[in-house]
Amino acid sequence: MMRSDDTPITLDLFADETPTTPGLTEQIGEQAFVLRGFALPWLERLLPALEAVLLAAPFRQMVTPGGFTMSVALSSCGALGWTTDRSGYRYTAHDPQTGQPWPDMPTVFRELAQAAAQQAHFEHFEPDACLINRYVPGARMSLHQDKNERCLSAPIVSMSLGLPAVFLFGGFERSDKSLRVPLFHGDIVIWGGVDRLRYHGVLPLKQGQHPKLGVQRINLTFRTAG
Repeated sequence: MMRSDDTPITLDLFADETPTTPGLTEQIGEQAFVLRGFALPWLERLLPALEAVLLAAPFRQMVTPGGFTMSVALSSCGALGWTTDRSGYRYTAHDPQTGQPWPDMPTVFRELAQAAAQQAHFEHFEPDACLINRYVPGARMSLHQDKNERCLSAPIVSMSLGLPAVFLFGGFERSDKSLRVPLFHGDIVIWGGVDRLRYHGVLPLKQGQHPKLGVQRINLTFRTAG
């Protein structure tokens, strides 16, 4: 948790980077939670649906407005997909790579996101966008706010698959100290309400081999964007 001097610390309970007991809910903010292993019972349905989405909209490396190629590969599904290029960050109804609408959000995706949101006390969550990020060892996500969405009253629901990662959960300024939260296969992080615009990111992914997903971490992030 956060010490009184705001120094970031790793939760000692998970310092050995071993998965936690499914069903544990960990509060990391006033309206921010980690649901440990919440997605595990859903994976038999979820992974084939994910594979179908990625066949229609494969991962790609996007370029930031500053001209930097992101280390994380991205795709999307749902009514809106997130994209970035030299003209800025935005949501679009069509995949800029194909010109086609983004793949529909699979029913299992929506049901899982809504169940997780309800577990974290966010009722009536209606995601219309699912960002799918692929991390390989060394890939990272710098501290940022999710603020391109029109609906900031809805939470962010973020699911981890594959290799473990360290999630940074900061304050309302980029310079604020961040809590470091290890995440494992099947964990879901949810933040909204008073915590909705906190800065967050992911430290560089460490080398490893996941028994099901191999040398990668896949992150599904559900939002109400439109």
